[in-house]
Amino acid sequence: MQKKICMYGLLSAFLCCGMASAQQQQQQHTVEMIPFGDMNQWVDRQIKESGIIGGAMKNVYAIGPTATIRENKAYKNMGGSPWATSNVMARVAGITKTNTSVFPEKRGDGYCARMDTRMESVKVLGIVDITVLAAGSMFLGSVHEPIKGTKNPQKMLDSGIPFTKKPIAVQFDYKVKMSDREKRIRATGFSRITDVDGKDFPEVNLFLQKRWEDKDGNIFAKRVGTMVVRYYNTTPDWRDNATYSIMYGDITGDPAYKPHMMRLQVEERYAINSKGESVPVKEVAWGTEEDVPTHLLLQFTSSHGGAYIGSPGNSLWIDNVKLVY
Repeated sequence: MQKKICMYGLLSAFLCCGMASAQQQQQQHTVEMIPFGDMNQWVDRQIKESGIIGGAMKNVYAIGPTATIRENKAYKNMGGSPWATSNVMARVAGITKTNTSVFPEKRGDGYCARMDTRMESVKVLGIVDITVLAAGSMFLGSVHEPIKGTKNPQKMLDSGIPFTKKPIAVQFDYKVKMSDREKRIRATGFSRITDVDGKDFPEVNLFLQKRWEDKDGNIFAKRVGTMVVRYYNTTPDWRDNATYSIMYGDITGDPAYKPHMMRLQVEERYAINSKGESVPVKEVAWGTEEDVPTHLLLQFTSSHGGAYIGSPGNSLWIDNVKLVY
């Protein structure tokens, strides 16, 4: 009897091992780096601000092929880089001002991206007096420079890139430093600075959309894929190869669904239509799991609350951004 039990146990173990091996083979996935996702190449835009605000030379970084640009000219994505950031050159009331809240930072033999939430001010007596909260953000898309004001900042962005694949997950390395503020700040530049209830959280969001345009140039979309994660605590060390599943179709019945996954973060995203106009992308419905996307949106940000809302001191580090198939 003992011998039979032992033989049965060995047979079961053998069968289980065979099943595990087959499952492992089925679970082998392809991992692809998003172009320039290793964060090792940066463009250093050396921009001279207007003399009336000090005339300092500022480094405004972009993710793209290694280069130095010493001109005050509008930036367009270089070398096939799909990345844009919240680093911009602005011209307001004839004054050239920059904002840099995304930085290359040394990591091992290469670099990573660091995003900071910080206050940015420009004050010229009798001409302009602006203080804004600027969150560090990098995303797939582009920025329409120069920025000419603080009204409707999303219209200055072209959010998302053409994309028709269906990855199962997004993967990257990250590190977080949280501000100790219990409330956030809202500073738009032209109204008084106010407190906003709720703590500020770094966020990563990925959306796959199926877009179309009507005869009037309006852009509509169905949400095909969704991934949103917020970070609630400081991580003293790097978390490598963090992998987050992308949910497809109508996810409102999924146990992992949270209300903040419904909308495109907090604000409407914009895109350029066939007429060359920047128009809002109006999400009108959930797609199905069978729908093929037309665009991929992916954003990393040090503050989750949208433009001009956050807590100075929040930081998010990101490296090695990949998609898993």
